[in-house]
Amino acid sequence: MNAVPTDPTIRTLVDKLALRDRLSPEEIAALDKVLGPPREVRSGTDFVQRHGHPTHSTLLISGFAARHVSLADGGRQITEINVDGDFVDLHSLLMKQMDHGVQALTDCVIAQAPHAELIALTENHPHLARLLWLDTLIDAAIHRQWLAVIGRRSGLGGLSHLLCELYLRLEVVGQAEDRSFRLPLTQSVLGDMLGLSTVHINRLVAELRAQGKTIVIVANLKPAKLMGIESQGMVLAAGDSEVRGLATILEEVEPGTKVK
Repeated sequence: MNAVPTDPTIRTLVDKLALRDRLSPEEIAALDKVLGPPREVRSGTDFVQRHGHPTHSTLLISGFAARHVSLADGGRQITEINVDGDFVDLHSLLMKQMDHGVQALTDCVIAQAPHAELIALTENHPHLARLLWLDTLIDAAIHRQWLAVIGRRSGLGGLSHLLCELYLRLEVVGQAEDRSFRLPLTQSVLGDMLGLSTVHINRLVAELRAQGKTIVIVANLKPAKLMGIESQGMVLAAGDSEVRGLATILEEVEPGTKVK
């Protein structure tokens, strides 16, 4: 059983990593030590600069943030949403220059870990280093799904996938339950995520409401070993070919009902 961190700064990060393997009290203390004091960031602030040369990585303690790339015509493409417990730029530890920025979509609280101390942490705690590496691999897997969403799925399928993804990620850090979560993002932000206009997003939201169907999220499958670490399984979508619609049910069921 994992020791419960007393510092709320790392609680969500520990909760997320602990889903993949047990953390020792020493590893939790090392994470706590490497992070600086929390500070607030106002909505709309880029706290990771594109083309910058960061000397630290940033943990999102609370709020919503987005990785984004600015376009020549003044637009932007959001490439990932970050939520509580995400190291938004852990990959900057090895990158010389950032190819994207990270912006606070709401008021956020962050903490920063100097790269020199992160390197020492990975050398002194190899098991913790593997867990952080696995976190970046999952991050990359989410990116690949977003590429599929933007490139091949319909607008409705893309929005539905995004909502399912965010529900599962927020549930892990205690920000979603009973098929409900708070999403304080504008339709303009959703459009920048899916590469669609605000008008199109408005129509898709109205279409989802009009359908009145229950979205089925399959999660907590049998644990599996990945890179020697036990991972609690979860599925965002599955099928022998491209999944074009949502799985729905014919009548209301209680949350947590098993799929047989």
